[in-house]
Amino acid sequence: MKTPTFAVLLALAGAAHAADIKPGLWEFRSQMNMPGQPDMAAQMARMQEEMKKLPPETRRMMEQQMAARGVAPGDGGAIKVCISPEDAKRTDLYTRRRDGNCRYTDVSQTANSVKGKVVCTDPKASGDFEAQIESPTRFRTKMNMQSAQGSMKSDTDARWLAADCGNLRPAGQ
Repeated sequence: MKTPTFAVLLALAGAAHAADIKPGLWEFRSQMNMPGQPDMAAQMARMQEEMKKLPPETRRMMEQQMAARGVAPGDGGAIKVCISPEDAKRTDLYTRRRDGNCRYTDVSQTANSVKGKVVCTDPKASGDFEAQIESPTRFRTKMNMQSAQGSMKSDTDARWLAADCGNLRPAGQ
């Protein structure tokens, strides 16, 4: 299975939008277990350390590219994501939705949870996800995926940081 990209975390952020979470800047801390791969938080922390070694102009360019996708590095391997007021209130985010090469099905929602299945084509994988919304400022997600390369399990803790996203534009825009 390929090393996950920020798209996985953005998908997890989207899974929680159905419960009227607060818009603004959010921090995501993930533990991701994949065959033959170090944990996602460890990979992010290592990437952040490597970015500090880059020439200032190169680092600024990378940070701008990440910000254009609605993502910024956080502390200790976390990432920051901006969630717009419109997306924070959406209740239909994963109903018959495609996200890149993944399709979400069998989505069910309650006042404080969203569950469903996900099928991806590149790499070929399938599994399920669930988001439990603890409050408008905190949620947790779990994702289990299976592929020919093995299984991937992801647990993410998301917490709201601020109403103002600074220079970070909302994810997915």
